[in-house]
Amino acid sequence: MSNTTSFINSIVSGYSPKGKNITLGAAIFGEQVLKEAQVKIPLKTLNRHGLISGATGTGKTVTLQVIAESLCAEGVPVLLMDLKGDLSGLAAAGSLNTKIEERHAAIGITYKAQACPVEFYSISQEPGVRLKATVSEFGPVLFSKILELNDTQAGIVAMLFKYADEHELPLLDLKDIKQLLQFASGEGKAEIQREYGGISLASISTILRKVIELEGQGADLFFGEPSFEVKDLLRLDENGKGIASILRLSDIQDRPKLFSSFMLCLLAEVYASFPEEGDLEQPKLCIFIEEAHLIFKEASKALLSQIESIIKLIRSKGVGVFFITQNPYDVPEAVLSQLGLKVQHALRAFTEKDRKAIRKTAENYPISEYYKTDELLTSLGIGQALVSALNEKGIPTPLAAVHLKAPASRIGTIPQEEVQSKTTSSPLFLKYNHNIDRESAYEMLREKIQDVTDTSPPKAKAAEKTKSEKSLLDKAGSNPLVKQIGRTVAREVTRGLLGVLGIGSKRKKSWF
Repeated sequence: MSNTTSFINSIVSGYSPKGKNITLGAAIFGEQVLKEAQVKIPLKTLNRHGLISGATGTGKTVTLQVIAESLCAEGVPVLLMDLKGDLSGLAAAGSLNTKIEERHAAIGITYKAQACPVEFYSISQEPGVRLKATVSEFGPVLFSKILELNDTQAGIVAMLFKYADEHELPLLDLKDIKQLLQFASGEGKAEIQREYGGISLASISTILRKVIELEGQGADLFFGEPSFEVKDLLRLDENGKGIASILRLSDIQDRPKLFSSFMLCLLAEVYASFPEEGDLEQPKLCIFIEEAHLIFKEASKALLSQIESIIKLIRSKGVGVFFITQNPYDVPEAVLSQLGLKVQHALRAFTEKDRKAIRKTAENYPISEYYKTDELLTSLGIGQALVSALNEKGIPTPLAAVHLKAPASRIGTIPQEEVQSKTTSSPLFLKYNHNIDRESAYEMLREKIQDVTDTSPPKAKAAEKTKSEKSLLDKAGSNPLVKQIGRTVAREVTRGLLGVLGIGSKRKKSWF
């Protein structure tokens, strides 16, 4: 038996799952692309997470696009973190050209241009369905980790959350928590210390500065209502295809704390709200995190520990998480060891340090009698990658250098006006793209402070308040716009108040 025949047999044996699967391309042996040795990954193991890595310009984003659209075609919804702004092309069909024609002829797969069903999301000023969550829904532990507080400061935050809960002070956005901190260091200090013990003004000042720092990164757009419901990430279109939820993050690349905080909270909520599933025939959701080094570079030890724990546990919920980055060692070793699918594009060796990193990377892959892995890592072409996965029994597959297929959707972006049009026509736009600014801790505490500091006689204050309320009602009653939307506003406010008071057991599950 020749080496080529032996190689083909090993690839066919390792990459021919019996159940549902996605095809990445055909294996390379020497200088040949062998269409008989197609590389197929079982859907069943894609909840075991994955990594797509490689030097700039080697095709990582296109590989991400191929895997994402293949999953959607099989009825698996995906969530894509688009930090570079070049994944919107999933929403449009690709077009056949000479290079794509040659590539698909070589791997023996017919090319069919096809758009992917897409929903655009945003946590910033980018066009998209708004993702929001309230401070209360984060909870004191997670909120403290985001702010990178020490144990003493985290204890104060927990105490203030408890005070807010016991005194029915909704913490919805950042101005609520800032007002509570100011109240605790001023007019409310004696009351809080009487109920919960002494608090340090220096610690409160530090917490307040941390909140302002987070606010400066744009988090004020993220905190608030209406809260996003993670079940909306599991939607299918009318043809049973999974919807690709693209979170547009290109304008917050320089704000890694906001991005890493958001990702941690999303993963935590998905883990908390999704039921245990065990080993499914295909994932319920796959999450792709582009430029993953931004999460880990700025994350505190507490955040890293939380991410590692969630990654280890979330696969049992039927969720796969995929990291896309230049160097595999951008991902912490504890997380890297949990990744079942590895797609490694070419690496470049310009320095001694680069060569050492390449040798170290090669050791992450199964030993192969057909490849010198460290040499191959520097010689792969654009659109080629080393692939190692898990078969249907969870056993690592043989190492394969793969000539990858082209995406069926457009490579690149679609015009901004198309993004805006798709966003405004979505049913989720009406559900989430509005603000609910109901009475919360900010207003309640300001009123409490005013009552403490106001020296007017009680009767005069009551008369002034009645007069002010009457004037406001008169103006509102005469405004036709208020009349038109009054019922809608009343419904939203009532829903929110009932949620805060714990009334209405059928309230939908929301974020965090």
